[in-house]
Amino acid sequence: MIFVAGSANLDFVVRAAHIPAPGETVLGRDFKTYPGGKGANQAVAAARAGAVPTHMLLALGDDAYAVPLEESLLAAGVQRHIVRVPDQATGTAFICVSDDAENAITVAPGANLSLRASDLPALDGFSHLLLQLETPVPAIAAYARSARDQGLKVVLNAAPAQALAADLLALIDVLIVNQGELAVVAQHQGSVAKCLERIAVPCVVVTLGAHGCCARNDGHVTVQPSFPVRSVDSTGAGDTFCGVLVAALSQRSDLLQALRQASAAGALACTRAGAQSSIPTHAELTDFLAAQPDATPAQIEALKTRCGFAG
Repeated sequence: MIFVAGSANLDFVVRAAHIPAPGETVLGRDFKTYPGGKGANQAVAAARAGAVPTHMLLALGDDAYAVPLEESLLAAGVQRHIVRVPDQATGTAFICVSDDAENAITVAPGANLSLRASDLPALDGFSHLLLQLETPVPAIAAYARSARDQGLKVVLNAAPAQALAADLLALIDVLIVNQGELAVVAQHQGSVAKCLERIAVPCVVVTLGAHGCCARNDGHVTVQPSFPVRSVDSTGAGDTFCGVLVAALSQRSDLLQALRQASAAGALACTRAGAQSSIPTHAELTDFLAAQPDATPAQIEALKTRCGFAG
């Protein structure tokens, strides 16, 4: 079983031709609301696409925005541990999605900032704790320490990007970052390989957008090229990757197999609008993977070279 502690936001999404530049007004088209938030997205991905029993600790306001978030988690089969914060609004995110499927996101955390160390329940029976950075860092560190003491593997998706203290990184078994987040955590602007040399975490997984992903696990490098899809909206794709990766690891998949499943799930999430609404079912993920060929040696070497590992 997996325990997720983190954020839940109601996403307000506008589609437009392009993302506005500073000072620019862009006339949008479609507007919809979707359940989101990195923690909730990852919990839904672990439960729905990963098909693993999943619990989540989250904080919500006592308002209408909380209702679709609770309903989405329930529909995915996620067991909820809710901290109700009557004097705070439920978290929200304002998202512009461009015609080329890129997005720009502004988050108003609201109740998410009310999570405290004492809110974490006992973790008996869980194998992994999955965390992100949309909730207070002191609480995140306390959760990681408690999980470690109870024998769980601790996974941190270091997003949104911020520098992390060495004592927090020392509590992490698996760190998941994109390239921008990797540079912030490493405090270095070099290649992926050079950045990884500066991070003292046993396993670091780096997502590379349309190129795929790579991982350094106890000094061994693994790469997984991306799966080509027609992208509609990349919102939630990274969270889908995280949830499915941890689900696979909790089922004792090896790292390459877990990366393959997570990459495929993230690719499928790009083919649909919204965050949680875009997450595939386990059956959809299984069917998609069955139709995909293994990466060729040339693809693997090309990705290693892009990351700075070859030579």
